[in-house]
Amino acid sequence: MAPSPLLRAAAAAIRRRSRIAAPLTAISPLTHTTTPPPSPSPYPNTATRRHLITLSRRPCPHPPSSTSASAAASSFYVDRILLPISFSHPLSTSSRSTDKDDSLQPPLPSVSWVERWLPQAARPYAMLARLDKPIGTWLLAWPCMWSITIAAMPGELPDMKMLALFGCGAVLLRGAGCTVNDLLDRDIDNKVERTKSRPFASGVLTPSQGVCFLGFQLLLGLGILLQLNNFSRVLGASSLLLVFSYPLMKRFTFWPQAYLGLTFNWGALLGWAAIKGSLDPAVILPLYAAGIWWTLVYDTIYAHQDKEDDLKVGVKSTALRFGDSTKQWISAFGAASVGGLTLSGYNAELAWPYYLLLTSAAAQLAWQISTVDLSDRADCNRKFVSNKWFGALVFSGILFGRLAS
Repeated sequence: MAPSPLLRAAAAAIRRRSRIAAPLTAISPLTHTTTPPPSPSPYPNTATRRHLITLSRRPCPHPPSSTSASAAASSFYVDRILLPISFSHPLSTSSRSTDKDDSLQPPLPSVSWVERWLPQAARPYAMLARLDKPIGTWLLAWPCMWSITIAAMPGELPDMKMLALFGCGAVLLRGAGCTVNDLLDRDIDNKVERTKSRPFASGVLTPSQGVCFLGFQLLLGLGILLQLNNFSRVLGASSLLLVFSYPLMKRFTFWPQAYLGLTFNWGALLGWAAIKGSLDPAVILPLYAAGIWWTLVYDTIYAHQDKEDDLKVGVKSTALRFGDSTKQWISAFGAASVGGLTLSGYNAELAWPYYLLLTSAAAQLAWQISTVDLSDRADCNRKFVSNKWFGALVFSGILFGRLAS
């Protein structure tokens, strides 16, 4: 008996679906490329037949025009059904997950000019002298610049040669002080997170190399000192006692920041002496005291970065001494510093621009004291570095006050 039309149609449908099933099994979902199909089977199994029925019920916006386009049809079905839009291709660089991971990547650390420009052999010595962190040089240089400028004649600019000499001297003396500090503290620095990468603590330089470098710095400093008058030479040489003894203070007293103030502001005495050949206590002593109070402000803020490590290793600081009362203490120091600068300018007969810019400097100091987060190391460092602007405002006030007097 001839097969009925219904049976012939069913057989044709099965043959047509089997031609589509072969390309489907040849698609790799990981690489989205075709591989040689397996041996064709005249009749698909039950699971394949059920899946093909599902696919055949989904409308295709661009159906194949003939049976020869069955591979294109299967590719369309795989793209739309098996590989939906939300699927992240393993080799894709534009998936959402990749973009998210890239946005969470931490920023690359900034590279200082020392690492970028200096030869490899010179970098540890530059790091030892803190040439990559000029804030310490600024804080050492500003009292010198204040003193030289306030010693200028009324209506005249300060001695530019002296400003240049003291600027170079600040770089050398600050570098020598850091070398001495790191030599004496090398057993402490390797236990403190912020300082364990320093040249001695990390083993990049040996103590003997550090001593040789210290001698080189002091020799250059001597060359600058010899260009000053005899009184200034004696006064400048006497500051070395403070430079060499300061690193030991944190072992014996909670006030090493005050001792640093005596050391860092010695230039307030030396700058006037280099111009005048003597000291005027009415002008210079209030200026020197103002610098000491200022140092107590910024170095106490700085010391709050290391207070946890200092407790572990057993060294002292005003940050530990003041504790939760730090802001009250440094507010008093800031007020005393501004008062000393006011008295010094008055005795030096500086004109009104000095007091206008001194008010701006006082506002800057008040801002950093009131806004600093003493529990945030990064914020403490930012406020510490901002003190270069306080020094610049005071210098500008003295300069314009002297020109206008």
